Formats: sequence, structure tokens, C-alpha cells
Amino acid sequence: MENPSDVRVASVLRSANRIAMVGLSSNPERPSYNVARYLMEHGYEVIPVNPNENEVLGALAFARLRDVPGHIDIVNVFRRNTALVGHAKDAIAAGAGTLWMQLGVASDEAAKLAIDAGLTVVQDRCIFVEHSRLVLHGARSA
Repeated sequence: MENPSDVRVASVLRSANRIAMVGLSSNPERPSYNVARYLMEHGYEVIPVNPNENEVLGALAFARLRDVPGHIDIVNVFRRNTALVGHAKDAIAAGAGTLWMQLGVASDEAAKLAIDAGLTVVQDRCIFVEHSRLVLHGARSA
């Protein structure tokens, strides 16, 4: 599956407010922690989704995506590839606009499910890197 154009990804990032991060850890050594901190510093509301956490970076954590109240713009997944189909189904059920699978995380099956349900899908890309490249520094390409 091919990722959306840079223009489309930049649009998704500019229009998003709430990002549910599946697999977000309170451990500052984990990449998810640093990505969440970066996103919060850039004005996003980050919602931790991890059954092993109560709170991350001052935000209340939820055990499952379906427990998160309100609209979710982006579901950002920091989980193994084998869990992605289930997370895609959860993102669809939650009414999310975008399913974003972090760098090293990809599943064409999960992507197809989400795309068929009308979600924008980005996979195997770091949301931190893409935000910095496309939103902060304004890279433009088709």
C-alpha cells in the first residue's frame, strides 16, 4: 500500500487536534513517550491508550480505544504488526479520520480495512518526523 502524498499528510497533521496513541508508554526511554511529548509541545491533545498505564505526560490513559470519549482525529499506533488489524477495526469503530502506523509498523490488511472504511492511512512513517518535515519546515511534494 502506498502512503498518501506529502500534501495530504501535511493536511491531516494541520487539521488534527486529538491523537490517540495506542501503545504509549510512560517510560521516557521509549520512542512513544518522546513522540507524545513532541506532539503535545506542538499543540495536539494526546490521549494515551495502553491498559498498563494510568497516566502519561499528565494525560489520563485509557485501556482500549473504544473507552476514549469524543472524536479522535488520528489513531497513532505503536504496536506490533500482528496487532494492527484489530487496531484498524478499533479506529474504524471509534470514527477516527486517520490510522497512522509508526515507523517500522505496517500491515496492508489493516490499511485496506481502514481505507475501505474511509480513513486516511499512513504506515511505516514517524508522525514526529513527518510533522517536523511537512508542517514545521513546510516541505511540499505531490
